Order: sequence, then structure tokens, then C-alpha cells
Amino acid sequence: MVKTLEITTHSAEETQQVGRVLGQLAQAGDLILLSGDLGAGKTTLTQGIAWGLGVEEYAHSPTFILAHEYHGRVTLHHLDLYRIDDPREVEELGIDEFLTDSVCVVEWAEKAIDLFPEEHLLVELTELSEESRSLRLSPAGERYVGLMEEIAKRLDGTSIEIKAV
Repeated sequence: MVKTLEITTHSAEETQQVGRVLGQLAQAGDLILLSGDLGAGKTTLTQGIAWGLGVEEYAHSPTFILAHEYHGRVTLHHLDLYRIDDPREVEELGIDEFLTDSVCVVEWAEKAIDLFPEEHLLVELTELSEESRSLRLSPAGERYVGLMEEIAKRLDGTSIEIKAV
């Protein structure tokens, strides 16, 4: 069985395309944790996820207010932990409540990784060049293994590089 999926994109549009596929497949209760340095493409990926969920707005980083809510076929809660100093602050955000009826995407998830539910999809983004990004998808739980496999199927045959590890 594939444990992780490595995806290489060569433009912001390709990163958004990966997100769009993820958003099209996402269901209420899904938790997508994003990790990576500043400028790695976390918000760009989230924009695609939002569009895949049918959100018509342009998703912006919620760095200064911690969370944005967007409405599509499923509500998207977009959280950003960049300004969190103490991981325990994440508990006050009520992520468990968001997961009952929405998709939750968390940027800078590594700041409180141990406080999230066991089952989730972790996406680690790395900047390879000004335009290229590496996205490493690591599923935790059967739902997310299936989600990752379906993403790979839908991206197969595109210009986006995919490698199962």
C-alpha cells in the first residue's frame, strides 16, 4: 500500500489544480493539515481546495484573524496558526466542532500537530524554485488513504508529477 504521495507542481496554477481536485473529493468532516515554510504554497493550495468545494470567493490567508469561513457545497473553515505561540491556543478554536459539518484546512499545522484528531491528511509543502513546489501527502486513517489514491488517479495524465512512495 502507498504510504505517501509526492506531487511536484511547476506553477501556482498547478498547485491550485491539486487543491481543486482535493476540494472536489472533500467531504464534511475532513481535516487537511498544511505544513511548510512561508511562501511554500499553503494558501495557494487552499484556494484550489475552496474552488473545488464550489466556493466562488478568493480564499485569503487568515493570518491576522486566525480563521475564515467560506460557503460552497460544503462549508470550508480555513485556519492559520502562524501567530499561535502556545499550541494549547488551538484547543480554543473548536476545530472538533468545525469537523461535524465542514471541511477544515489548517495552515501552519505543525505548530500544534499533536492536538489534532488522529485521522487527517497532512500535506507538507516545500518550495523547490520560484514557481515549483513539492507537496507530500501523508494520510492518517482509511478515509485519507482512499482520498490520496483518488487524487493520484485524477491527476494522472496531467503535467503534474506524481510519485507514490
